[in-house]
Amino acid sequence: MSSWIQYLWAFVIGGAFCAAGQLLISLTRLTPARVLVLFVTAGAFLTALGLYEPIVKLAGAGATVPLTGFGYSLAKGAIDGAKEDGLLGALSGGIKSTAAGVAAAIVFGYVIALIFRPKTKL
Repeated sequence: MSSWIQYLWAFVIGGAFCAAGQLLISLTRLTPARVLVLFVTAGAFLTALGLYEPIVKLAGAGATVPLTGFGYSLAKGAIDGAKEDGLLGALSGGIKSTAAGVAAAIVFGYVIALIFRPKTKL
């Protein structure tokens, strides 16, 4: 598959996830925090059923970067850990598979907090 088709699929699938989230926020009484939890849980659940892997193969970063991708990474890590180390691997696999992304979010958030000064909303 040519690279521009891969970019197109990433844009379409990632955009569809974002549009679905915005629709949930706009058309329901769900808060953004609840939509976040819903998307992470949906990603993990679809991974457990084997339905999210084909989406990742088609969309690449369009499926792994949104919140559903975090649920996918957690579930995939837990499944792989369970295959290697049993129950203990199932508990630690998700943490291991997402540790780098979480650490990067903390470090970059801290750096941005040092650079910019927040202002209170009126």
